[in-house]
Amino acid sequence: MSDSDSAIGPGKGKAATPELPTPILEVLNLIKVFPNGRTVLNGISFQVFPEETFVILGGSGCGKSTLLNILIGVLEPTSGEVRIFGENLHRLQGDKLKALHVRCGMLFQSGALIESLSLLGNVHLPLREHYRSVDPAVLMETARLKLRMVGLEEHGSKRPSGISGGMKKRVALARALALDPDLVFADEPTSGLDPVSTQEIDEMFMRLTRRIGAAAIVVTHDIASFFRIAHRAIMLGSERDGALQGRIILQGDTQKFRASDHPIVRRFLDFDRGGQDHLDAVAKCPGGTVRS
Repeated sequence: MSDSDSAIGPGKGKAATPELPTPILEVLNLIKVFPNGRTVLNGISFQVFPEETFVILGGSGCGKSTLLNILIGVLEPTSGEVRIFGENLHRLQGDKLKALHVRCGMLFQSGALIESLSLLGNVHLPLREHYRSVDPAVLMETARLKLRMVGLEEHGSKRPSGISGGMKKRVALARALALDPDLVFADEPTSGLDPVSTQEIDEMFMRLTRRIGAAAIVVTHDIASFFRIAHRAIMLGSERDGALQGRIILQGDTQKFRASDHPIVRRFLDFDRGGQDHLDAVAKCPGGTVRS
């Protein structure tokens, strides 16, 4: 079995077509108001298409985490709608909700590895949960394959406490991709890593999501990561942006962000403090070519 194969699940190598594909996820005029009356998200709308990496940007208090929690079904919006694979997310129940969970992977900021399980056991967990009728040996081989894809097959018997932070991120990525999902959610996937490890995780994330044909929605505040991985993005206004807090400041591809003269965008990307030189370097570095 090669690294590009899986012991379970359909093949994902979808050929690109010139016409605009059907969105894999749609957010329609989303509003979220907390019980204290604070409006955290205000009129958020965007689409995510198959096999693209869509990034959610913004400073502290902009609502990135709240938006992600709504997109994964942990929170409900005050109004508006999230449509995923053509279905209203917050109306799904029973078998339809279980089927959705199989088609989605989640990469948590902390990694969220279970210390009582080995690294292999952590990757095996979603396979065991969702494919109970499949031969256990097949599921275990699939888990080993996923660890091999992130270069950690020989470390499968170790516990999370016995490996580095970068290795934990790789195990968490293997687990998020265990079911060969159509859509991967990632919350600050490189948080806490040094620049070299951050670039390695970014490149691995791009390579593996592309290999299985998955779309990705990534929350990050890391500008270098954004320019490395994103096809398109939205930027949300933060607490310091007053009436624009929780609204979309800019939406588009990376070139649109680089070219923007919006003062909030420029401040966030550090254009006004020499950040353009840094972004140019990111665009030219090996493995860091801007994706558009």
